[in-house]
Amino acid sequence: MAESGQSGAEIIQHHLQNLVIGERGSFWSLDVDTLLFSTLLGALFCGFFYFIAKRMQSGVPGFAQNVAEMAFDFVDNTVKSFFGESRADVGSLALTIFCWVLLWNIMDLIPVDLLPAIASMFGIHHLKIVPSTDSNATFAISITVITLTYIYAFKNNHGFFGLIKSMGGHPFESKNFLFKIILFPINLVMRIIEDMAKVISLSLRLYGNLFAGELVFILIGLLPFFVQFLPGGAWAIFHILIVSIQAYIIMILTVVYISMVEAHH
Repeated sequence: MAESGQSGAEIIQHHLQNLVIGERGSFWSLDVDTLLFSTLLGALFCGFFYFIAKRMQSGVPGFAQNVAEMAFDFVDNTVKSFFGESRADVGSLALTIFCWVLLWNIMDLIPVDLLPAIASMFGIHHLKIVPSTDSNATFAISITVITLTYIYAFKNNHGFFGLIKSMGGHPFESKNFLFKIILFPINLVMRIIEDMAKVISLSLRLYGNLFAGELVFILIGLLPFFVQFLPGGAWAIFHILIVSIQAYIIMILTVVYISMVEAHH
């Protein structure tokens, strides 16, 4: 929690710093708060669906079961629209990403000083509770998704050489064998650049939107207490749409990227 008497710039800078083990900014440092809240929210997601699965009933479902079934049907219909059928592997991945990232983003709706203030009572002076405002977390998801596309491509193209052949076949195509050989390294390099761009865009889209949202909440928190509720309430209502859309976007792009490598099977 920021100390009293600090300037607005110092308060903002303080709030945007993670709780770190190791030298801040070095490769070997760990953002402990991101790891902690990501793990807790992941456990909450798994526990919720496990609880619903254990208590599934054939009669009139309760509120929690309705929420779980709506989320499942929504993701399953999205997968069907791209693959033409339900896919347990892709569907479970998409459902996990959607729900996990949505929970990450919802943390941004908690009053910005609440948990850091509680943590400061225990001697913890830096605490960021929104994992999606940490680029390490968003890059971890994007790298995982793109890595999975390579695994699916490896499987669908029957091994390593089939994977390399598929990567070197686009965007420039030719029926002439000699031209195919000439264009292969160009296509391969362009494919690698394309996948690197996917990693960056997938991660920075989520990170940028949530980081900006958190920054707005911090700026609202600098206002006098008696006027915070008006801009804070309006921004929170608008932010509910943002956190939902960003979870949906990263989920549907995951399905799109995997469907693209299966289109040539």
